[in-house]
Amino acid sequence: MRKVLSGVAAVLLAGTSAHAADLYQPEVIEAPPVQQVAIETGGWYLRGDMGYSVNKLRGARFFQGSNGTMEQFDTAKLKNGFTIGGGVGYQINDHLRTDATLDYMFKSDFRGSTSGGCGVAVACTSTDVSSLTALSLLANAYVDIGTYGIVTPYVGGGIGGTYVRWDDLRNTSCDDTDPTNCDPTVTHGGKKSWRFTYALMAGASIDVTCNLKADVGYRFRHVTKGDMFGYRMNGGPGYDRGYYSHEARAGLRYAFNGCDQQAYIPPADIPISEPVYK
Repeated sequence: MRKVLSGVAAVLLAGTSAHAADLYQPEVIEAPPVQQVAIETGGWYLRGDMGYSVNKLRGARFFQGSNGTMEQFDTAKLKNGFTIGGGVGYQINDHLRTDATLDYMFKSDFRGSTSGGCGVAVACTSTDVSSLTALSLLANAYVDIGTYGIVTPYVGGGIGGTYVRWDDLRNTSCDDTDPTNCDPTVTHGGKKSWRFTYALMAGASIDVTCNLKADVGYRFRHVTKGDMFGYRMNGGPGYDRGYYSHEARAGLRYAFNGCDQQAYIPPADIPISEPVYK
């Protein structure tokens, strides 16, 4: 019996000694998550643009003769012109921004013609020349589709008004059979008026620095109809039917807080416990 008890005690002591020799595993302590403070992406910006406008006059008409008959110009063409403008805007978030812009279109020449009787013949063709300038004030909104590297494509739209100023219209009618046989030139006083205007835009901005972006794009504008010239020598007044402009534009946008970055607190240094053997 004594030998049996001695054998059991030896086995128990051996098991306890082997367990104590196992590697002690310390409790794993996970690092706390990184604390981030997101800086707002919105902010004010200034913009400046230059462009070239391809114009299409939708037509022109006028009263002719003492009976006040309304006639259409046989031809009415408005030449292209350069534009310059600027504005102030606000970046609401990563995908939405808005601005107000003021754009000036330099002188764009008009040339038209009419046909009918005149003082020197019963069949005459007139040459009508003038020009216009335009100042557009628009409120715009844009959707920035997404940023791909340094490029951010966008689409947008705007609404507002355009102050159209027509120069005097000079009308010269000549005999169809003898172009040198002409009436004296008649000058009609040009008109000016505010017109309703809407615009559609598409383009892309390119990061130049953290707060400066280059902007290249296309803008379509529709300026509605209005007064063109006044009455003179049994002719007029005249009205244009508005015009379309297709503009290629390039400019810069300066964001006041564009260099702000995300701020973060780095994780605290936590010592790693070494394995303990017993």
